[in-house]
Amino acid sequence: MKCRLEKITFHYKVRGQGRPLLALHGMPLDHRSMLDAIEPLFRKRKGWMRIYPDLPGMGKTKGPDWLVSQDQVLDVLVEFIDRVIPGERFCVAGLSYGGLLALGLAQRLGERLDGVLLVVPSMGPKAKRDLPAQRIVRRGDLDFTGLSTADEDSFREIAVVQTQDKLDAWKKSILPAIAVADHTFVSRLEKNYEFSFDITRLLKPFMKPALFLLGRQDNVCGYRDAWRTVENYPRATFAVLDRAGHCLGPGMEEEKLYMALAANWLDRVEESSPLPKE
Repeated sequence: MKCRLEKITFHYKVRGQGRPLLALHGMPLDHRSMLDAIEPLFRKRKGWMRIYPDLPGMGKTKGPDWLVSQDQVLDVLVEFIDRVIPGERFCVAGLSYGGLLALGLAQRLGERLDGVLLVVPSMGPKAKRDLPAQRIVRRGDLDFTGLSTADEDSFREIAVVQTQDKLDAWKKSILPAIAVADHTFVSRLEKNYEFSFDITRLLKPFMKPALFLLGRQDNVCGYRDAWRTVENYPRATFAVLDRAGHCLGPGMEEEKLYMALAANWLDRVEESSPLPKE
């Protein structure tokens, strides 16, 4: 689907009907990584409409030359939300860079949000991150046939559990997205990675259910920086999972705990903000 705005066109997919859940992917990925992360939660759960946009410069959404800051990304994302679900309350899930944008939405549109899910969220520029050292907790025999040396190195540098099934999942949803990203645009955007406001200080506490899912061995975005914002979310579950790095989630690392905790978050959202009965 396409959403044509004044200065940018978003490409996106929608699954299901009901309460809106906006799912924001990492950088430089596309909506496919969020489909893999979110759709398994709805195999037996009804009543939710999942919205999966390709963010600017990634997937099929072009990255225009005028878009150079995170505040501008947030502006067009809010415009997209107002066009696709005008005036509606919604939830947001963000993975990595998508988590940064989700935190921005909590600041900008907190009054409309019924819940926030943050999976290995980025809290700011790489130079300012408090990261643990790389630690591999499990190794297996790996077949990298057909992959470039750069692709092999990227998996070895990020995966905490390095087994063939994890590599196959990586090849399915991560590498194809990286291949189609506008890396010139992404590199330019990474140079202006911070918002003009402090994402660790909300104007007022967010009183709806939140979930922070972090990897104890995440050497990309870490886990300690996220704790600086947790007091803004009085109803947050904050979980730091062992045997998990930046690949936490379905098909990858600590899938069972991810599924249980994310399902609990969905339960808490439904309990705290029940939809009107038809």
